[in-house]
Order: sequence, then C-alpha cells, then structure tokens
Amino acid sequence: MNYLTLVNKDNKIKDSYYKQVKLIETINVEDEKTEVEEKTYENYLELKEFLKKKNIIIGIDTAYRDEKYQQEIWDDFYETKGEDYCHKYVAPVGCSEHHTGLAIDISLKKNNIFLTDGGDLLKYDEDFKKIHPYLKDFGFILRYPEGKESITGYSYEPWHIRYVGKIPAQIISENNLCLEEYLNGFGGILLVNKEKNMTSFDVVKKVSNILGIKKIGHTGTLDPLAEGVLVLTIGKYTKLGEELTSLEKEYIAEVKQGILTDTLDITGNVIEENNNRIDNLEEILKSFKKTYMQEVPKYSAVKVNGKKLYEYARKNEAVELPKKEVTIKEIELLKKDKDTFSFKTTVSKGTYIRSLIRDIGKSSNCLMTMTSLTRIKQGRFKIEECYSLEDVENGNFKILGLLDIVDYKIIDIDDEMFKKVDNGVVLDNNYDIYDKVIFRYKGKIIAIYKKDVNKLKMYKKIN
Repeated sequence: MNYLTLVNKDNKIKDSYYKQVKLIETINVEDEKTEVEEKTYENYLELKEFLKKKNIIIGIDTAYRDEKYQQEIWDDFYETKGEDYCHKYVAPVGCSEHHTGLAIDISLKKNNIFLTDGGDLLKYDEDFKKIHPYLKDFGFILRYPEGKESITGYSYEPWHIRYVGKIPAQIISENNLCLEEYLNGFGGILLVNKEKNMTSFDVVKKVSNILGIKKIGHTGTLDPLAEGVLVLTIGKYTKLGEELTSLEKEYIAEVKQGILTDTLDITGNVIEENNNRIDNLEEILKSFKKTYMQEVPKYSAVKVNGKKLYEYARKNEAVELPKKEVTIKEIELLKKDKDTFSFKTTVSKGTYIRSLIRDIGKSSNCLMTMTSLTRIKQGRFKIEECYSLEDVENGNFKILGLLDIVDYKIIDIDDEMFKKVDNGVVLDNNYDIYDKVIFRYKGKIIAIYKKDVNKLKMYKKIN
C-alpha cells in the first residue's frame, strides 16, 4: 500500500489503486456511513484520543468518496457556489484526494455542535491551527497548507488532513513542505551504517520504501560482506552523487593468510592454499603507501564490452581484467595473529580493498583473502555519524542539506540575478571564486556554479 500516492489536478487516481486499498466503514459527525483506509483510520483514532485529552473534540466530516459521489459534490457546489469556488476548493472527478481513502475532512466540535460547512469553516481557522502541530506525530499532514496554493492547486484548507506515514509526515512538517514538494523537489543526504549480508541496493530500496521517495542513490558501493558508511543521495540530491563518490575512503579490513578465493573474500570458493606467511607485515604494508595500477576483481560490477565482470565470472568465461590507477594514501597494521591480521587504510576513489589484499599477498608470495571490511569514513562522513536501518525505520535520523556537506561560498542573489541563474546563464566571475559557488535566492539554494577560466558556468541545478 502506497501511502504517498499523489492525486491532484495533474495526477488522476489510477484504477489499480482501488484494488489495493482496504477501507473501514465508520460513522461521520452527521451519523452517516463513511469509509476510511484501514491504517489511516487507526491513526486518526489515536489522534482523536490525543486531542480529546487537550479538550479538542474532532470528528470525521467526510473521508473516502467514490467518483460518482465526487461528481455530485462538484455539481452541487457549482450550482450553489459557482465555478470559481469549485476550482479553489472542489476537485474534479478522479482528481480528489478523497478517492484514496487517505484524506479526512475533520470537523471541530464548538458549543456542542460539530462544524461541517466548508465555506464557513475558515472563520474557525485559529481553532484548527491548534491541531496542526500534532498531525505529524500520527502520520498526518495538512494537505493544502497556506502559501502553497500555486503548487497544490487548491486554496488553504485547515480541515483537510492526509495520512502519509509518520516518517514522511515528520520530514514534510519540519521542512514546511506540501506533498508535491516532498515527492518532486525534496533532497538531502542520509548517512547509513550498512549491515553485513546486504547489498547497497538493498539499503537503497529499504530507505526508499520508508521515505516513500523513489529517487534515491548511493555513492560508493559496499559489497554484501562489507559494512559501514554508505552515503545515500535523496531526491534532487542524486545530482550530487558524482561529487560525493569522488571522496577518499577509509577502511578497516581483516585478512586470513594462506588461502585465496575466486571472489577475493571469504564468501567465495577457495581456489588455492599455501603455508606461506609474511613475517615483516608492517614493512610490507607500508610499501603499499603509493599510487599503482590495480587489477579489478573479476567478481565486480565493472563493465567490459558492455557486460559486467561478475557475469563473465559466473559463466566461467575468459575476459581480460581491466586495471585502473589507485592511490593508497595511508595504511597501518592494527593487529596480527598467526594466520590473520587487520589493518586500516585510506584510499582513493575506485580502490578495491579485496584487490589490495591480494596484491599485498602477491608481493610476498603469500595467499590472502579478506574476511571482513568496515568503511569507517567517506570524505568528511564518519561511521559515528551514520544511522542504522533500525534508526531510519524508527524515525531517529537526520537528513543533511547541501550546506552540511560542502564548504562552497554562498551568494544571495536578487530577482534579476535569479532569472539568469535559473536559466543557466554563464556569468562573469566577479566574486573571486576559485572553484565552486552556491547561489541562494530567498533562502533557497538554486544552483552550484563552477569556475571555468574567468567565467562561472552552471555545475548543478538544485532547485
């Protein structure tokens, strides 16, 4: 069930939606039957009980509407209130949030009477506003907030609430967004401490389901065996993936001597064994503090002739493994036992720690295989700052913004400059920029520009 289904004047509800929604029958404030989506109703009852303790009594005016009923409402208001009123407050058939069962027009009890006439409810705006701060705690948002009319397509309705789930509701509320902005314009960085036995894509998929945002990427793949820092880019921040991927990375790896596997880690099949061991291990490790051409593992997603290497490997097909330049910036022995040791290393983009371990072994005619790997840092992001998937599921996390992750100069621009930046116009470098600059308009980041000779050119459009 998708609790972030977007239904508005530009997005009609799909017939397939009706097949997945489960409706609960209840009674509205006028003792008429109405229906609400199951989880929405459950959370509405919790909200109602919570507000009751604060001496605020609410009820359901209207919730689910089928398309026939919506047409009747449109016709009635068109006749009694006119066309302009309908376009402001009444959705055309197929475009109403009420078709989802996730939307509720709530009614307030005043002087022992429930208020139900939408046209007159605005005079009780201050009473409704007492409810709004609590909505997010129960997974609801104010669907048509004040000041967002040009985005939602409807006038402010302080009584119209919409269930989206507690975590999306929290983000939407904290960032003063409407649903359209959250789904189509929100962006940020989420630092996840990836668990073992999950692919990076598994993490992306899970977070996407939790946040209800489809557009999520990651920077710097971690193998299923590996754990640690995984930087996720959300929404419009997926545009920054390339920049974040280029950051150097720091790892702690554990190694078993005497065996070599086809995957270069302990999850693979042992293909060779010997009894050779490295005595001067600390000295050997230090010799790898250098830049060299590293052969890519055959079990990797690197493409050769349009085909991923692991596809060749799984079919036992011969292929020449590519090499690429990598830099081992720091490497330090942490612990050594008879057949095992661990080390910490800082490396450049694209370095395979599995391959580094293989190469260390080759240098001394000793077989080595990686048994565990933890990425403890990527660029400025440390493992201590990362959240577990359990944290994310429970809403215990913070999404970082652009200013949390870069140190570029920020320039606030006026209306005239905004038009130029918004259209990607090449600018004179009158700001003494040596690399990149952020342009901000009315508090919102619009774009990142990059120095090109003596000009500034569009690098990434953010908003």
